[in-house]
Amino acid sequence: MTDVTVEFGGITALSGVGLTVGSGEILGVIGPNGAGKTTLFNVACGLVRPQAGSVVRSGEPIARLRPKDLPQLGMSRTLQGLGLFDRMSVLDNVMVGADHLSTTGVVGALLGLRSAGRDTAGLRDRALGVLVELGIDRHASRYPPSLPYAVRKKVALARALVSEPTLLLLDEPASGLSDAEMDDLAATMRSLTTRMSILLVEHHMDLVMSVCDHLVVLDFGKVIARGTPDLVRRDPAVLAAYLGDEVEREG
Repeated sequence: MTDVTVEFGGITALSGVGLTVGSGEILGVIGPNGAGKTTLFNVACGLVRPQAGSVVRSGEPIARLRPKDLPQLGMSRTLQGLGLFDRMSVLDNVMVGADHLSTTGVVGALLGLRSAGRDTAGLRDRALGVLVELGIDRHASRYPPSLPYAVRKKVALARALVSEPTLLLLDEPASGLSDAEMDDLAATMRSLTTRMSILLVEHHMDLVMSVCDHLVVLDFGKVIARGTPDLVRRDPAVLAAYLGDEVEREG
C-alpha cells in the first residue's frame, strides 16, 4: 500500500499511509478508535477506493481493486462479522471460500449439477483438509448456530484459508475470544507464516505484541510509528496516542 489517502465528506480518514507486508511476516496495524484502521483494511480488501495512492501486489499497482479480485491475486480475508451461512453445514461454508477454484462453482456443486461431481469431491477434500488443520473437522456436518463462538471464528478462518492465499487479511480475529482461545489463535497464525504473509488489524495488545513481527501505528489517519513490537511499545508518540501507562508498565 503506497501513499493512500481516503476522504469521506471532507473528513480525512487516511492521509498518505503506506505499508509493506514482507514474505512470511505478520504485520499488525494498531491505533486508537477512529485512527483509520478499518478504512485501511477496507482499502486493502477493495471495499474502499482511495482518492490517492494505490494497493500494490507483487510490485504492480492495482488500479481498481474489488473484493472479488482477491482470490486471483492470492489474497483472502476475514471480517469482524463472521458472515457464515446458518443453513449450510460447516463444510459447505468453507467450500464457499474455494469457489474460484471450481469450473462449475460452489453453487453448482451444492445444487448437485452433473458437471459438478468431480469439482465437488475436490472442493470437499480441500475444505476438510483445512478443518483438520484447524482442529475442527469433527464439526464438519454441523451448522454454525449450534457451535460455540470460538469454533465459528475458526470456521470463518477456514473459509479464508481454503483458497490457499499468500496474503491473509485478518480484521479483529481475537474479538470475543478468551485468553486461552487467543493463545490458540496466536499459535495458528504463527504456523501459517510458513506459507503466507498476514496483515492483522487488532486491538488486543497482548496478541499483537506476542505474534506480530512488525507494527504500523495509526492516529487520526496518519502513521505515527512503525517497527518491531519492542520499539513501538516504547515510542513516546505511541504511548501518548494510544498505549499509555499500561504498556509503559509492561515495558
